[in-house]
Amino acid sequence: MVGTKAAVRFAVAILLTATLTACGSGGLFKSRGADRSQNLEGFTPEQIYTRGEYELSQNRSDDAAWYFSEVERLYPYSDWAKRALIMQAFSFHSDQNYAESRAAAQRYIDFYPTDEDAAYAQYLLALSYYDQIDEVGRDQGLTFQALQSLRTVIEVYPDSEYATSAVLKFDLAFDHLAGKEMEIGRYYLRQDHYTAAINRFRVVVEDFQTTSHTAEALYRLVEAYLSLGLVDEAQTAGAILGFNYQSSEWYDDAYTLLTSRGLDLKSRGNNWLATIYRQTIKGEWL
Repeated sequence: MVGTKAAVRFAVAILLTATLTACGSGGLFKSRGADRSQNLEGFTPEQIYTRGEYELSQNRSDDAAWYFSEVERLYPYSDWAKRALIMQAFSFHSDQNYAESRAAAQRYIDFYPTDEDAAYAQYLLALSYYDQIDEVGRDQGLTFQALQSLRTVIEVYPDSEYATSAVLKFDLAFDHLAGKEMEIGRYYLRQDHYTAAINRFRVVVEDFQTTSHTAEALYRLVEAYLSLGLVDEAQTAGAILGFNYQSSEWYDDAYTLLTSRGLDLKSRGNNWLATIYRQTIKGEWL
């Protein structure tokens, strides 16, 4: 995703590219795709940069990244090098070369921390992790890294055009982590490893309570605690479900499960769920 300012700049650059292409641009546009054996030292940084944008317009992101990297290599202290570095990060990301995109974005942040495109560089860095988050079953290390990087966008650049998108992606990544806990918890539950399952569902209720998985986690706690004969905990989980998620299918299932055993959905005992009930529902924090 390119931000509004970057998109406008890119559109203008494409028009400039078309003009320079028509003029030949000193031989840089004679080849189709990047000729990486070509000596570019005789070309200006603007000409090389423009060729990079031309490659982007032709959906050759890897070639575009090479031209932008050549601008940075040949003219390291120029304004064109700065512009080429952020476009390098974008090109690598478009090519799904996330490691190189992340490296270029991090260099930009290190070299130009106060520049107007620093927020976009940080956003690209976060996307290099976020866009690799796929099915829940995979290792969640990338999800944690995405969350950390997205939080940086939100906290360091709250007024940037990328902050709103970062917040949305942060919430989705957070939900993804909760989904991983649920997957493991359900596996333990199927294996009758009730204590291990409870530990996973407890993490969701305590640490991921704003996600879409909390209602199911509470229901699974009802199941697990009943299987262990811990009636107070099961009833209390049902009570929290009844207060916060009464319109959900998980409440209906918990109600059926508990009442079929002659049990009410109400807080009982002095357990961790009862503490949550008192704090979040009754407002008793002391």
